Amino acid sequence: MKRSRRLFWLLAVVLLLLLGGGTALFFRGAGGSGEPAPGYKTAEVSRGTLERTVSSSGTLAAVETVTVGTEVSGTIDKVLVDFNSRVEKGEVLATLKPALFAAAVAEGEAAVARAEADLALAQRELERSRPLYDKGYLSEQEFLPLRFNVDRYRAALDQARATLARARTNERNATIRSPIDGTVIQRSIDAGQTVAASLNTPTLFVIARDLARMQIEADVDETDIGQIRPEQAVRFTVQSYPDRTFAGTVRQVRLQPETVQSVVTYTVIVEAANPEGVLLPGMTATVDFVVEHLEDVLLIPNAALRFTPEEKESAPASGQSHHSAAKTGGRVFRLGATGELQKVAVSTLASDGQVTAISDDGLQAGDAVVTGPAREDTKVKKSFSLFGAMRGRPRK
Repeated sequence: MKRSRRLFWLLAVVLLLLLGGGTALFFRGAGGSGEPAPGYKTAEVSRGTLERTVSSSGTLAAVETVTVGTEVSGTIDKVLVDFNSRVEKGEVLATLKPALFAAAVAEGEAAVARAEADLALAQRELERSRPLYDKGYLSEQEFLPLRFNVDRYRAALDQARATLARARTNERNATIRSPIDGTVIQRSIDAGQTVAASLNTPTLFVIARDLARMQIEADVDETDIGQIRPEQAVRFTVQSYPDRTFAGTVRQVRLQPETVQSVVTYTVIVEAANPEGVLLPGMTATVDFVVEHLEDVLLIPNAALRFTPEEKESAPASGQSHHSAAKTGGRVFRLGATGELQKVAVSTLASDGQVTAISDDGLQAGDAVVTGPAREDTKVKKSFSLFGAMRGRPRK
């Protein structure tokens, strides 16, 4: 009996201890109000490089290309060069069949000879008749046609000589030569093909002077063209080498606009070196015009500049005032030692749309700035459980 009573009191004491410990844990923080998460989201101030760019696209082309055509019609006899052939100025590229041109020259020479003979005969008759005219044996009406015949045959001779010169020029033009030193990047003819130089000169070859220098014809939107200037640095990539970045400079901003479906763009010419010859005409380039480049500057997210707390939540940081923050045109907030918001004046330098470069006044790398309020659902709602409290954790 005495043993049973002792066991009863022992269990009672243990139960009271358990109830007391659970109650203490409950009031210490495991109650229904929950443990609040931090009230603000923060981001770290970093130091790095900020670059602001304007993006565009364009097509690669040789800096100087020459279209080689023909001034005469005929049939292609020989083609002496092909794609990618290196040519020198004056080198023969192709020839037309010479038979017709040689015949035209021969015909012109015969016409000149006939005109010379007619002129000689007319001059001979004029000289023979002049003494008779001077002595009065020939009237003015009889003598005048003789002088006109001389003038007419002299004009006919000039015409024949011009026709011969044209025939000889056509014969020379039947041999098509390169006008520059360069590389053949297009060939549009084959032997036996007929070319007709009537209204439009046919294109036979396209020659690029120097493929070690390329240019990009980039289309820049009217909203960005004001930020582009000559000698501006440019980066670009091509699809053939996606992991490689090439450099260039702006050579020209053309003033003639182009409007396509109510979108106005301007053509910007970018020069780029191509010493390895990996850039080819016609490639599509994705271009970034470097508008601004800042190195070793403090960077903060733009959300920190946009964050505006309620007036009662913020206080000026040490050494700062509301007046000075407004004076510099920028301000951010950081958390004080006790969790209060402190306003810090900053001087903004530039922004790329995501981060902003600021001066070194007031902040340094590693500082945390507030970017916005914490979400309300970050507070964890808890309910008390005796056994959970005994285990040292609340039950969610």
